[in-house]
Amino acid sequence: MGNRGMEDLIPLVNRLQDAFSSIGQSCNLDLPQIAVVGGQSAGKSSVLENFVGKDFLPRGSGIVTRRPLVLQLITANTEWAEFLHCKGKKFTDFDEVRQEIEAETDRVTGANKGISPIPINLRVYSPHVLNLTLIDLPGITKVPVGDQPVDIEQQIRDMIMQFISRESCLILAVTPANTDLANSDALKLAKDVDPQGLRTIGVITKLDLMDEGTDARDVLENKLLPLRRGYIGVVNRSQKDIEGRKDIKAALAAERKFFLSHPSYRHLADSMGTPHLQKALNQQLTNHIRDTLPAFRSKLQSQLLALDKEAEEYRHFRPDDPSRKTKALLQMVQQFSVDFEKRIEGSGDQVDTVELSGGAKINRIFHERFPFELVKMECDDKEMRREISYAIKNIHGIRTGLFTPDMAFEAIVKKQVVKLKEPCIKCIDLVIQELINTVQQCANKLATFPMLREETERIVTTHIRERESRAKDQILLLIDIQLAYINTNHEDFIGFANAQQRSSQTNKTSSAGNQDIQVIRKGWLTINNISIMKGGAKEYWFVLTAESLSWFKDDEEKEKKYMLPLDNLKVRDVEKSFMSSKHMFAIFNTEQRNVFKDNRFLELACNTQEEVDSWRASLLRAGVYPEKSSVESESSVAAENFSMDPQLERKVETIRNLVDSYMAIVSKCIRDLMPKTIMHLMINNVKEFINAELLAQLYSAGDQNALMDESQEQVQRRDEVLRTHHSLKEALAIIGDISTTTVSTPLPPPVDSSWLQAGPGGSRRSPPPSPTAPRRMSAGQRPAGRGAPPPPSRPGPLGPFNNSGDSPQVPNRPNRAPPSIPSRRPPPSPTRQVPP
Repeated sequence: MGNRGMEDLIPLVNRLQDAFSSIGQSCNLDLPQIAVVGGQSAGKSSVLENFVGKDFLPRGSGIVTRRPLVLQLITANTEWAEFLHCKGKKFTDFDEVRQEIEAETDRVTGANKGISPIPINLRVYSPHVLNLTLIDLPGITKVPVGDQPVDIEQQIRDMIMQFISRESCLILAVTPANTDLANSDALKLAKDVDPQGLRTIGVITKLDLMDEGTDARDVLENKLLPLRRGYIGVVNRSQKDIEGRKDIKAALAAERKFFLSHPSYRHLADSMGTPHLQKALNQQLTNHIRDTLPAFRSKLQSQLLALDKEAEEYRHFRPDDPSRKTKALLQMVQQFSVDFEKRIEGSGDQVDTVELSGGAKINRIFHERFPFELVKMECDDKEMRREISYAIKNIHGIRTGLFTPDMAFEAIVKKQVVKLKEPCIKCIDLVIQELINTVQQCANKLATFPMLREETERIVTTHIRERESRAKDQILLLIDIQLAYINTNHEDFIGFANAQQRSSQTNKTSSAGNQDIQVIRKGWLTINNISIMKGGAKEYWFVLTAESLSWFKDDEEKEKKYMLPLDNLKVRDVEKSFMSSKHMFAIFNTEQRNVFKDNRFLELACNTQEEVDSWRASLLRAGVYPEKSSVESESSVAAENFSMDPQLERKVETIRNLVDSYMAIVSKCIRDLMPKTIMHLMINNVKEFINAELLAQLYSAGDQNALMDESQEQVQRRDEVLRTHHSLKEALAIIGDISTTTVSTPLPPPVDSSWLQAGPGGSRRSPPPSPTAPRRMSAGQRPAGRGAPPPPSRPGPLGPFNNSGDSPQVPNRPNRAPPSIPSRRPPPSPTRQVPP
C-alpha cells in the first residue's frame, strides 16, 4: 500500500518537468522537507513509514533511532534503495535496508544506546514517490543510559534544530496520547523555530493505548492547546503487530475501524488517521507547487517575449531566396560602415564601460602616449652637455676658439630631430593596431555569414596597411623637412643674446621660483609603503605641478598631507606583487635622501597599467625622469668625470639653451602635425573607403551566393529559436492547465498558542482552563440522561490532557491512575462525568 495522494501528484510534476526539459531548462520545484520530531518511542518512525507507504525502518523499545536518517525519495522506473556510505550497492529487499540502517547506526554509535549527529543518507527510488526529503530524528530524552553522554538532551535538541530551522521544512510534532501534551517537547521545539505555526502539524499517536474512559477528543478538535494547523490522530502498528509481520495495508484498515467504532472519535473519523495525514502533507506539496507557478509563468513569459520578434522573422525565412541575400548584403555593409564610424567618432549607444576602444583609445595615443614617448626620448642633461662640448672642440680643431660656433648648435639640433622618427613611427603603429581591432569588433556582427565577415576584414585591413606606408612616408617627410633648414629666425626662438643672458641668470631664476605654478595632473593614487602600524596602504588625492607632488585626504583639497619637491627625483618600475591586483611604480631621490618621512622611496599604485603609464608621462612633463639602466649609468659617470674650463662651460650652456629652445619649437610642431596627418591619410580615408568602395570590392571578390551562405551555427540558432518558442507556448499552456486542475488550501487562521511560550525562569506557562471545568462541559462529555443529576466523578475523558485550573478533591471511590508523571499535572477534577 503506497501513498495514493503522492502518486496522483507525480504526473503533475512530470508534466512540469517535461515542459521545462523541452526548452533545455530544469524545473527546480524544491519541494519542502518533512521532519518528524517527538519524544522517545512516540511513534515517529512509524508515522514517517506510513507516509511513504513502505515498511523499512528499525523498530523496538527505548531509543531506536540514534542517528538522523535523511531519506531522499526519487522518482524512478523501478523500486530500489541505495545508501550514501555504500554507493553502488542496490537494495531491492527493504528488510535488508532495515538491517543496514541498524548496522550502520551501531558502526558509528556502538551497540550500547550511543547517539551521533552524523546522518545516515538513504535514497529510495520508486515510481510511486515524488522527489522529496524525509528526516527521521532521534527521540528527545532527558536521562542518559548506556554509552549516552551526560548532556544527551541538549545534544539531541541541537541535532533536531539543525534540521527543523530550515524554512522549507514541514514539522510533524509527534506526541503520544498517553502523555501530557502541555509538556510536549516536540511542540516546544516546533514553536521555537515556527512561532506562527505555518509549517507545524500536530500528530497524536497511541490513541488506542489510552486508559479506559479517557479520550483525546478536545485535543483532536483543536479546542485544548490549539495549533494553527491542528492535530491529526493516528494509530500505528504495535510492536506485536510488527513482529507478526502485519503489513501497512492491514494496519490502515485496523486504524480506520478504530476511529469509526470509537464513540469519541466517530464524528472525526474522516479527518483522522494516516490517510488523512498523507492527504494533509500532499496538499502542502500541492500548495508549494502552485506557489511556484507564478514565478515559473513570469519567467517563461519573459523568455517568450524576448523571442517573439526573432521567431516571427525566422518563421517566414527562405534561405535560398536570391533577393533576400542581396538585401542582406546591402544591410550588412551599411551596418558595418555605421558601426565603424560610431566607434571612431563616438556615440551614446553601445558604450564600452570596461576599457577604452576605438576613437577614445586613438585620442589617448595622440595626446598621452605620443607626448610621453617624445619626453622619454630626451637625453640626460649631463649627457647633452658632454656632446655639446665635444662638438665645440671638434669644430675648433687644433685651435682654441674665441667664439661660440653655431655649427655645434646645428649638429646637436639635427641629432635631436632625427631621434623624433622612432616615437612618430611607434605612434602610427599603435593607431594601425587600434584601427584593425575596431574593424574586427565591427565585423563580429557579420558572424552570421562567415565568408562575408572574412572578406570584409581582409579588404578593409589590406586598405589600412596600404595607408600605413603612405602615412609613415609622410611623417618621415615632415622630419626630413625639419632637418632641411634650421630656422633660427623663428619668432619663438630665443636667439644667441637671450641664450647667454638666460645662462647667466639660471641661478637667480631657480631661486626666485615661479609665481604661476601649472597643475599638470590630478588623481587618486595608493601609497603602498605606509607601515601596517599606521593602517597600511592608503589612497590619497594627488596633485602634480611643475615644482612639486602633493597629496590630500580627498579631492576637495582642503587637508594637505604632504608636499614633495620634484628636485632630484626619479621614477623606477616596481614589480607587481602576487598578492596585489594593483600596478605600481616608485619615486626616489637620486642623492639617497629620504623622500617621505623615514622612507627612501615612495611606492605608488594604480588600478591599471594604463594609469601607471599616464602618471609616468605626466611626471616626465614635470621633469621627473625614469631611472637609467646600468649602461646609461656608466656613461653618466664618465660624463661627470669629464671636466670643462669656465670659458668652454659658458659656451656649452649657451648652446644648451639654444638647443632647448629650438627643440621645443620642433616638438610642438610635430605634436600638432602628427594627429592631423594620421587623421587625414589614414582614419578619414578608411572611413571613406568603407562608405564608397567596400561594397564594390565585395561584389568583385567572387560569387555573391557563396558570400552570403549562412554559418551552421546560424542555421542551428534559427531552428532552436523556433523550437524553443513553440516549447515555451506549450509550457505556459501546461502551467495554465495545472493552475485550473489543482486547488490550494488556504492557511488556517491564527490561534492562541501562548501556552507554548516560555514563562519566567524558563518554564512553560500553565495551559488555559480546560473546557471540562465544572461550569462548562467539553464536547466529549455527555450526562447519563436528559435532566439527570451528574453521577460521581471518574478520571476525566482526557486523562492527562485535562489539566484543569481548579483544585479538585480526591473522590472516595478508587480512581485508575493515568500513566503520566504525577508531579507534572494536577489530579483529575471530581466534577468530570463518565461518558456512556
